[in-house]
Amino acid sequence: MASYHVDESCIFCLIVQGKIPSFKVFETEKSLAFLDINPVSEGHTLVISKYHGEKILDLPDEYLADIGPILKKVAKAIGAEQFNVIQNNGKMAMQHVDHVHFHIVPKPSPTEGLVINEEVNWPVKKVTKEELAKTAERLISALNEAH
Repeated sequence: MASYHVDESCIFCLIVQGKIPSFKVFETEKSLAFLDINPVSEGHTLVISKYHGEKILDLPDEYLADIGPILKKVAKAIGAEQFNVIQNNGKMAMQHVDHVHFHIVPKPSPTEGLVINEEVNWPVKKVTKEELAKTAERLISALNEAH
């Protein structure tokens, strides 16, 4: 791994380098999956990029493309019929380690795994179709400019 992909103060970079032990479950040239040491439920796994990027916007596309199939493989291996895949960006979004990572959290029962109260954790906003159309137009324009 090239040195510019690593932040020596990052716990996940140290895990990738083998300087901190982990319970690895799957690995490719670009990604690593290992058990969370503070699991929310049995099988709670982290899938990380070996390229150090703090947020998903910092990650080169080829690293991000490598992660998707791993999420699917690990979720199947966990064997939970229901699960959450979570990826947070920034402190306000509950990112605790500044290195791109995805959580696969099995949901074996209503009280185990990620517990979301829809009223508190998913505060739905009432919007008009006109507001949605304006937002869609803005996003389409930004996506077209990106190409």
